[in-house]
Amino acid sequence: MKKRHDGGGVRSAAASAKKDRAAKRNRSPYSAMHTGPGRALTAVYGVFALSATARAGYQVIREFDVAPVAYSLSVIAAIIYIVATICLVIGNRISHRIAIGACVIEFVGVIVVGILSFTHPEDFAKPSVWSSFGSGYGFIPLILPLVGLWWLSLVGRRIRAS
Repeated sequence: MKKRHDGGGVRSAAASAKKDRAAKRNRSPYSAMHTGPGRALTAVYGVFALSATARAGYQVIREFDVAPVAYSLSVIAAIIYIVATICLVIGNRISHRIAIGACVIEFVGVIVVGILSFTHPEDFAKPSVWSSFGSGYGFIPLILPLVGLWWLSLVGRRIRAS
């Protein structure tokens, strides 16, 4: 039997493999949210949470009276990005459901605000995160919730199948 040194002592490879299998069995099935595209999705949501919060904070503090509707919507967008990021990081059954809800609200928000920014431009004297369907952010706000919903549904199907 081969021995392996793990820095704190020597243990057999068989014992190590057994421990690894036990850890895998005890892992939440929702930990799949943290693999592959889930990691990238979490990172993008994290960047959007930071950037939307910084932008909204600046807008509200410095020039809220210029475009209160647009800037209030930026605050709502930032909150949704923060919630989605936290839920993707947690990765359990409840956070999975909340993340789905956040993505749905985000997508509906982008569509509604995108339409309103063209039909009621007076309310959007200054752009929000979701104005013009997120054009100020390269339309990522329009695409991101769809990618999030795709990934979360894929994880949900894997869990139901197991």
